[in-house]
Amino acid sequence: MTANTEDKRMKPQGLTSGGLHRRGLLLLLSGTVIASGLMARSGFAQSAAVASFGDEVITLDFDLGLNSRVSLRTKGAARALTDFAPSETLTLVDGKSIDRFTYKDKAQKPVKDAHGKGRAFTIRGVSAEGVEKTVQITLYDSYPGFAVTRVTYRNTKSTPLDIASWTSHSHILKASGAGFWSFSGSSHDDRRDWVQPVKAGFDQPNFMGMNASDYGSGTPVVDVWRPDAGLAVGHIETTPKLISLPLIATPAGAGVAIRYDHAVKLASGDSLTTLDTFVTVHTRDYFSTLDTYRKVMADRGLAAPKPPASSYEPVWCAWGYQRNFTVEEIEGTLAKARDVGLKWAVLDDGWQTSEGDWHLDTKKFPRKDADMIAFVQSIKAAGLRPRLWLAPLATDPGTDLLHDHTDMLLLNQDGAVQNVTWWNAFYLCPAYQPTKDYHKALIRKIIGEWGYEGLKLDGQHMNGVAPCYNPAHNHARPEESVEQLQDFWKLIYDTAREANPAAVVEFCPCGTSYAFHNLPYTNHVPASDPLSSWQVRLKGKSLKALMGGDAAYAGDHVELSDGGNDFASTVGIGGIVSTKFAWPGPGHEKGQNYQLTPEREVVWRKWIGLYNDKQLATGQYRGELYDIGFDKPEAHAVEKNGKLYYAFYADTWTGEVELRGLTQKRYKLVDYFNDKAMGEVTPVANRLPARFERFLLIEATPV
Repeated sequence: MTANTEDKRMKPQGLTSGGLHRRGLLLLLSGTVIASGLMARSGFAQSAAVASFGDEVITLDFDLGLNSRVSLRTKGAARALTDFAPSETLTLVDGKSIDRFTYKDKAQKPVKDAHGKGRAFTIRGVSAEGVEKTVQITLYDSYPGFAVTRVTYRNTKSTPLDIASWTSHSHILKASGAGFWSFSGSSHDDRRDWVQPVKAGFDQPNFMGMNASDYGSGTPVVDVWRPDAGLAVGHIETTPKLISLPLIATPAGAGVAIRYDHAVKLASGDSLTTLDTFVTVHTRDYFSTLDTYRKVMADRGLAAPKPPASSYEPVWCAWGYQRNFTVEEIEGTLAKARDVGLKWAVLDDGWQTSEGDWHLDTKKFPRKDADMIAFVQSIKAAGLRPRLWLAPLATDPGTDLLHDHTDMLLLNQDGAVQNVTWWNAFYLCPAYQPTKDYHKALIRKIIGEWGYEGLKLDGQHMNGVAPCYNPAHNHARPEESVEQLQDFWKLIYDTAREANPAAVVEFCPCGTSYAFHNLPYTNHVPASDPLSSWQVRLKGKSLKALMGGDAAYAGDHVELSDGGNDFASTVGIGGIVSTKFAWPGPGHEKGQNYQLTPEREVVWRKWIGLYNDKQLATGQYRGELYDIGFDKPEAHAVEKNGKLYYAFYADTWTGEVELRGLTQKRYKLVDYFNDKAMGEVTPVANRLPARFERFLLIEATPV
């Protein structure tokens, strides 16, 4: 499924989900009025550190008020990236902030847990309101620069405290004069870029719940960086949490924080403990943050599976024929798809009577199951693998399922249904057992009976769900629907793999920022309706960090890229090629002609052949080598079989390019798209003059 959306970069919105205005967030981020360009109020001015915790990469300093400062260590010296500010605070229901805690004591001890060996640092202070704050920071030997944090607040007074929210890691990365770039893991209905420059006025709340009826969740990380240093924060809980990760441009720099709006009455002697969060520092872009986050979460039991070999095979999808396809049209295109080098055939939306019922459309499959089985066999007979589109958790009004099982619906607090906009459908609750049982039986039928070898799970609604208040479900908490969504996808993935151990389970949450907690239950991820070639590349970099350097990432239908033919943005970064061409006709998408004309076929054959020859998707993406924001031209690298493959992108470029990551004495270079020798380089002399339009692809072979 591909929505008709405008091909442009999206702009951030100006309010948090709860309506907190920019000025409030500016004050939140620093705990001072420094962020709004004024003088710091008394007591919050920068002061000397009374405690410093750190390792060879990061140092965290605390002053007498438990204000903190973050520094990056390079070559043994620390550089302060932030000024002292109240980074961990409470906000009361009446709006008052508890942000100053008089230092009491500190301690440290060795630790060993799922993340390996490390050191745990503890610092404690008490506020004038009688709140004792204990900050525990753990630094692990395996993850230098990645500080895992947990904060406990205890009410030492005799009267209760009405707490509205807590904030952790509220820091402003100081401006260097060179600007900022950022990664935000939240999802929005404008399908904005995950990677954006942070310019004056930038204000993105990054709420990790629903930011529209069917756009929500994501990866709970926000990262902002300068050319020389970056700062990131996030949480490492094993289920999604309804937090915000605001990112705001301020006169002092770029501010980040973690905020959890959750009202709690803290009785005398009671304690509140935050989520497990982190703050980290780095050089170059956000890739190292997401890569480390992936490894830390793997320690906690959440890791993407190893893709089967078939996950890397190039894809033809029948979506060029839209929902009103005919079986004859698709079967008539299979031989051409195979002839140009494609290996998968995907039957997209339109085979069913409705979302929810998933009955076969008898106009297309009059003998129902028998015709579908015969159709699958025709795909296999053409030398292709069959994959079927499906949109779980959505049901249309008027369906038999909705008539017979209204109990499956996810309901909001007011009892209303939650809309899935693309199909004018409603959400089903993923944490309700009958919903799980229904979908399990459906997957068994598709894979086990019809004979499909893969699934294309599709729809922005799959990425996240709202809290469910349906009384029929007897949820212990409404948030169970949010936190158990990943269990639903695990059920789908496991059921498909039980029916066929080599099954490919594609997860395509159209235009959303992939929810990390869902990624352990897919072995093929596309660019998911990219609005531009830039999105194809930045999503590839992000997902290779979150799933591993050899993740089975596809650039989605090339027809969605710039010019409708930018295979280079997929091949060069180690992506899998995909297309939705129609043949011999133009297809059925309104206003589009997807016919594989003889001229197009020449281009398609060359790129698909190049992909099949190099198979860079199975190599290791080296995202740590280049900064996608500041390096010019934009650069990516893939390592495979001792060779390094470089991809450079720009509208036009005349100048030097730098080949980073070289470790052997000498390398022979080839422009592998044009099959043209480019001379030799060494690790020391690793720059060469280049002139190109759109892209330059280089293969570096040790000699």
